[in-house]
Amino acid sequence: MKGIEHKMRDYSGLSKTSLWFHLAGLTLFFLISLLLVFKAPTSELWILSIFASEYSILFAVPTNILLVINLYAVNCTLFETIIGLIAIVLFLSPIIRAYFIGQTLADALEKAFSPIKKGSVTGDATINNQPFTIAKLFQSVPKVPYRTLTYVTYSDTTLTLDYYRSSVTGKRPCVIVIHGGAWAIGDSKKLPELNNHLARVGYHCAAINYRLAPKWHFPAPVEDTTAAVSYLRKNADELDIDLNNFVLLGRSAGGQIALLTAYTIRQLGIKGVVDFYGPADMIRGYTTPTNPLVINSRKVLVQYLGGDYHQIPDKYAASSPIEFINPQTVPTLILHGSTDGLVLSAQSRRLSTKLHQNNVSHYLLELPWATHGFDYHLNSPSGQLSTFAIERFLFAVTNDH
Repeated sequence: MKGIEHKMRDYSGLSKTSLWFHLAGLTLFFLISLLLVFKAPTSELWILSIFASEYSILFAVPTNILLVINLYAVNCTLFETIIGLIAIVLFLSPIIRAYFIGQTLADALEKAFSPIKKGSVTGDATINNQPFTIAKLFQSVPKVPYRTLTYVTYSDTTLTLDYYRSSVTGKRPCVIVIHGGAWAIGDSKKLPELNNHLARVGYHCAAINYRLAPKWHFPAPVEDTTAAVSYLRKNADELDIDLNNFVLLGRSAGGQIALLTAYTIRQLGIKGVVDFYGPADMIRGYTTPTNPLVINSRKVLVQYLGGDYHQIPDKYAASSPIEFINPQTVPTLILHGSTDGLVLSAQSRRLSTKLHQNNVSHYLLELPWATHGFDYHLNSPSGQLSTFAIERFLFAVTNDH
């Protein structure tokens, strides 16, 4: 008994001297966990929110350690316990929610597009039947070699694409990937994990570079994307591309480019479009700006379009994919996070509503905990669900059933 009492006195003394550290640590993790519920108030916290939501288990572990220490401390307060428990629940919520979303996701996608039988294959690639697994959180994505090809030459610049050849032989569908970066920064090397993955499961991937603002304005990127499709069609035999099966995929600014190209360009074998958190309504993007501490959305739009909405309203309409939706619009998969502070999720909801009004096959996967760039880690809860949805979508739109 004396030994136990002595040990408790030592621990009690330790907890008193380190109480400020434990309290500060729990408070810090609690505040970080709120980024899984609320939009980040600054650009720096937005970056942190990506890691907090997509690597949330790594934040839950130290929070739990601090909470356990405090629970065993004699002078532990109820406040510390409450904020610690809330933080742990919020950090674990992406994993828990992803599991439950995954239980119904396959059925929802089949209802939106077309049925896929369990064990179906495309070429030699088996369709994934697991939307989310905890074990996959800790796996990396194997790399696939790619070739850099010049697809168009203008008088003032030359543009290239990175071509990831499908691991499945024969004529295969091709996914054209358009990077984000507010139409002003970024290149084809951004977020290559999805390109690698899609190539491994049976799709060619062409990640393109396009002309950037403010040097070039809209519609330059749409013209570049069209040129990329034309180049790939022209070289389809050499690249083993199925001419009838192209799908455009864009992130953020690239989502706007992908949507607009898919909705306005005909006769190029474009079967569908995947939109990662892209602005579909440029007019609303200007009239309902985002928090300038995160991103000055009006400035970004002015740089891309060459003026503000009051100066060139027609150009804002012409660059809005939502304005071009009609019953012949190609099937669309939309992926967005509810806590996105750069492109508000209301943009994707409006896009979904307009597609529904025109009876266009589509599906909106909105992730409650996710923010802009949630697919940074392909095997995160958000990354797994979005990748599963993309695989199902690609199979549905590039195969006859």
